Amino acid sequence: MKFVMKVTTIVLMTLAAATTGWATNGDNLIGIGPISRAMGGVGIAAPQDAISAVFANPAAQCFGPFCPSTEVNFAATAFIPNVQAKISNSGGTFKADSDDEVYMIPAFGLSVPITQGLNPPVWRYGMAAYGVSGLGVDYRETDIDQPSFFGPGAPLASGTFTQFQTMRFSPSLAFQPVPIWSFGLAGILEYSNLDLGEGSDWSYGFGIQAGISVKPTSWLSLGLNYISPRDVSFDKVADFDGDGSLDNLDLDAPQELGFGAAVTFGNFLVEANTKWINWGNADGYKDFDWDDQYVFAIGGQWQAIPKLFLRAGYNYAGQPLKKNNGFSAAPTSIQGKQLPGYYFETFRAIGFPAIVEHHVTLGIGYEFTPNFAINLGYVHAFEESFKQTGSDFAGPSTIESKLSEDSIDFGLTWRF
Repeated sequence: MKFVMKVTTIVLMTLAAATTGWATNGDNLIGIGPISRAMGGVGIAAPQDAISAVFANPAAQCFGPFCPSTEVNFAATAFIPNVQAKISNSGGTFKADSDDEVYMIPAFGLSVPITQGLNPPVWRYGMAAYGVSGLGVDYRETDIDQPSFFGPGAPLASGTFTQFQTMRFSPSLAFQPVPIWSFGLAGILEYSNLDLGEGSDWSYGFGIQAGISVKPTSWLSLGLNYISPRDVSFDKVADFDGDGSLDNLDLDAPQELGFGAAVTFGNFLVEANTKWINWGNADGYKDFDWDDQYVFAIGGQWQAIPKLFLRAGYNYAGQPLKKNNGFSAAPTSIQGKQLPGYYFETFRAIGFPAIVEHHVTLGIGYEFTPNFAINLGYVHAFEESFKQTGSDFAGPSTIESKLSEDSIDFGLTWRF
């Protein structure tokens, strides 16, 4: 246990130092670890490693392929986004690419038996630390970044620089009282940073995660997972109302409910998940006109030879941003602060373009020994656009963002 705590401390320090990551279901990652991500982000019913079990459904730890052993996962995701923005108005057309960067997100997972053997009652302890969400753009020193376009102190757009990142630490317990049922409960501690170009602040959020896993036959697995909302508030991050002092912003993490089913036949595993993310009821997101999101994912794994695993998947989630065609410069309220409606729209459409919908995923895993494996994954989110028309301070205006994403995942697994 001392070794586990030392490793966890190192991982948490690494996570805290990591730069902003991009995410794909709203501002949430579709999955954690190269196995889940290579299979479209599934894992509520039949996660194939410890880290995706703790993330997707802590109850499933009792039925994982790592049982009854201990498993440790180390993983990293390299996100490569391609973000563009365009504004057309009476002054012309202004477009730019966000500063290109590769964002690294590390992750760590662990599942340990408390009781020995596979015969119920079985208890397992799990723990994971990983980057779970993030979003951001950097249009500084581009055509979009014009601080006095409409006059002194009246820029062409707000939201030209944003960074948001959340790291999660999640200890969990799983209990299997009978052969076909298991239950899981995890605590959630999230550490988030928000930087809107005027001020940066770190904040904590706390919640719980509860799951149920059912395995009525050797070939069928079912799972149900719930994550509670987490209250998060950032101090002095932006001057929304232009009065010269920085304002606070509540940006709560939403509650989630997910269901999964998996079937195994021969050397094939196929899992399908559906998830509801309640953006529309979370402070901050609802203020910026986000709708609830419904996620659909399917993934498969084929054990081609005893040591080689091939994986593929698909993930879909509709854009959470509402389209507010017909916007104007009339004041809009954000948590009691008034700002021009035009800046409200550029902030949410250009500064936080969480708009990708369709993702295809691929992956491969190889078990060098029964105790050690390497897994690789790849996720591509196809380009999507978000376009609104309305009026700024001088006349008609069109605001548009485009986003596509690629990511590469790498992971090491030890079982002992």
